[in-house]
Amino acid sequence: MSTVQLDKKVDDFTLPATGDQEIRLSDLIGKNVVIYFYPKDSTPGCTTEGQDFRDHYSEFQALDTVIFGISRDGLKSHENFKAKQSFPFELLSDKDETVCKQFDVMKLKKLYGKEYIGVDRSTFLIDKTGVLRKEWRGVKVKGHVAEVLEAVKAL
Repeated sequence: MSTVQLDKKVDDFTLPATGDQEIRLSDLIGKNVVIYFYPKDSTPGCTTEGQDFRDHYSEFQALDTVIFGISRDGLKSHENFKAKQSFPFELLSDKDETVCKQFDVMKLKKLYGKEYIGVDRSTFLIDKTGVLRKEWRGVKVKGHVAEVLEAVKAL
């Protein structure tokens, strides 16, 4: 499986989403798409990141931009996380890591001396024609959403 390159059309994918939906990337042609990959529902950094996207959601909407969060968590966990945090956007479940691998966000991580493969917090901006315009890898949450918003404004 190839990884996504900047200024290249993103390979189509379909994932199950909150709200009993399936999201297909090709159905979103004509809108800008922000996809953010995060490690785990209801953890401090992931909650803050989602809240930041929530709090700026209307600004993204005004720029004809949809937002999706993707993690390996299941839909039940996603539904609870979305409801608890009042996220106005859908969360997509990538349990088998197909889309995580497509975007090359699975990385070797260390926690308390143990190594494991986990999701590297990353965000991707896809334009209205389905072309990847910008990527952020190894994201630090503070100030990140403002950066993404500026990149959308620059499209």
